[in-house]
Amino acid sequence: MSKSTQRWRGACLAAMLAVAPTLQAQTDDAQKPAAPESVSGQALDRVIAIVDDDVVLYSELQDAVQRAEFNAKRAKRELPPPDQFRRQVFDQLVLDSLQLQIANRAGVRISDAELNEAMERVARQNNMTLEQFSQALTKDGLPYAVAREQLRKEMLIQRVQQGSVNEHVQITDQEIDSFLNSAEGRAAIAPQYHVLHALIPMPERADKAQIKQFADQLTARLRAGEDFNKVIATAGPVPVQGGDLGWRSDESLPSLLADVVPALKSGQVADPIVSSSGYHLVKLAEVRGKGEVIRQTKARHILLKPSAIRSDEQCKQLANDLRQRAIGGADFGQLARQYSEDIGSAMEGGELGWTSPGQLVDAFQKAMDSTTPGTISEPFHSRYGWHIVLVEERRQQDVTTELRQNMARNYLHEKKYQDELDGWLRKIRDEAYVDIKKI
Repeated sequence: MSKSTQRWRGACLAAMLAVAPTLQAQTDDAQKPAAPESVSGQALDRVIAIVDDDVVLYSELQDAVQRAEFNAKRAKRELPPPDQFRRQVFDQLVLDSLQLQIANRAGVRISDAELNEAMERVARQNNMTLEQFSQALTKDGLPYAVAREQLRKEMLIQRVQQGSVNEHVQITDQEIDSFLNSAEGRAAIAPQYHVLHALIPMPERADKAQIKQFADQLTARLRAGEDFNKVIATAGPVPVQGGDLGWRSDESLPSLLADVVPALKSGQVADPIVSSSGYHLVKLAEVRGKGEVIRQTKARHILLKPSAIRSDEQCKQLANDLRQRAIGGADFGQLARQYSEDIGSAMEGGELGWTSPGQLVDAFQKAMDSTTPGTISEPFHSRYGWHIVLVEERRQQDVTTELRQNMARNYLHEKKYQDELDGWLRKIRDEAYVDIKKI
């Protein structure tokens, strides 16, 4: 759309606002979600800006400022002066509006299944069930439905950004090699360890044998898979101190743990370490940036998506029929070419190649892992639709070199992506029709 066309459409919208406030209120109700309530509980619907084919309401700005202030205080971040902060929030609302309009014109959608999965993932990241997360949001003054809709918008914006920016970000093999050989590269991809640590103190007059026995008991429970925090909260001859040390590089590990932690594998618990302070319990929760041998799976799949002409149940039934045909001797690759709706793999006979843990969505990974090589899974559902998967082979693969290259590629991509994104956001803002009223 040209700038002149945008200005004409914006001027028409401005005229409608001026001569038909009642019509505008009806239009806002039809096109926008209900305006959030202000602190006083009264809906505020004054238009403060026209942004191409959309408007920004005073109530939206008020609520956005309140949310931003709340998040900043919770994160203990210092805020700029009020007027400057308010303008920053307003500018972000304008950018969000422009990106959501792009999403709408492009037909970008976030399904309820995707949104539900995202909400559950956020809840898990906060160590809560979805019900607990909903209650916590409500307690903070943010209704679950509002938070859910906000997340949908954020997912739409992220999808628009990725689609608009990713194609302009190119990383060459030469850039990767140069980065890996640089001091910055070596530091960026150095192994990092997520360490859980606790100390069982050794008072001067303590029964040393009793303390050692207690340390051995807690270690055995940790190795049996019990929760770390639950174990160290166990009552004993002395109170246990410590907890999560977070992510640490080799250089930032405490000297006592410097030789122990790098020798552990993810999930492994070390033997109790004795020092002048007492017994130290150490568990390596996760490790990243360190090459290891992993199990990879070679597979093919068929994806069937529910639509207006085929229900979810019909997709499941067709998946089961195709599975029976393949078991009966039909060529799985040919069936995939004929029926699969996965654009990326259908023409290749459903071929996924060798995949590593974490590459595929959880539902797919779980079904694939539980399927014996040479057999076809039962139909299963993911956020994309119904699948059947043929597991062809499995292997143990040393991915050290591949992992280093992927980490370097991701690091460089993130740097370039942010630069491209900043430029793209400036471009859509400069080309937009934005008529700012009183904010």
